[in-house]
Amino acid sequence: MKRYVSEFLGTAFLLAIVVGSGIMGQSLSSGNEAIALLANSLATGAGLFVLIQCLGPISGAHFNPVVSLVEFFWGRLKRNDLIIFWIMQISGAGVGVVATHLMFSLPIVQVAEKHREGINLAFSEFVATFGLITVIALSGKKQVEKTPVAVAAYIMSAYWFTSSTSFANPAVTIARSLTNSFCGIAPAGITAFIAAQFLGAITAYFLLRKVDAK
Repeated sequence: MKRYVSEFLGTAFLLAIVVGSGIMGQSLSSGNEAIALLANSLATGAGLFVLIQCLGPISGAHFNPVVSLVEFFWGRLKRNDLIIFWIMQISGAGVGVVATHLMFSLPIVQVAEKHREGINLAFSEFVATFGLITVIALSGKKQVEKTPVAVAAYIMSAYWFTSSTSFANPAVTIARSLTNSFCGIAPAGITAFIAAQFLGAITAYFLLRKVDAK
């Protein structure tokens, strides 16, 4: 039960950090999207480090359905746990968005209108997720205590080097469709993003097996 609660709370706080910093960054940047994205990426990287550092010893700090799937493939997560992790991650992400709307006095129920569609963005999500799984696997191979820093730094940089700003997480993608703010994604783009994320994670898993990463 502690592991399930950890995944729920961790994913909820992750979305609060992502969406909240996006709203704050946009409101303080006077419409300058570069500054807003900088604030968003810095807050996400810092927050992700703290969440992984604090909750990693409890649940592994996945906060991401594709990370849990790969952990299942590696044999470190049972099938029943995988399903419950997914439920906790997706529901936690939704709660995180709702909590953020309450903090900023915004309508609780929203539908994102920011269109993020196109083959280039889907490919960007494939690359972002492939990179995330690879960083998690290789950074923890010899010094697992370095993983929080490596993952946080990767995501922070991926906000900038990917055209999709690196969602790299199906739970995050679904939840961000529920906020019509800087971080939102219109529902029309969700399917392609999630498909690319799963494909990127699975591709990384098979390549990592070839190089004996685990």
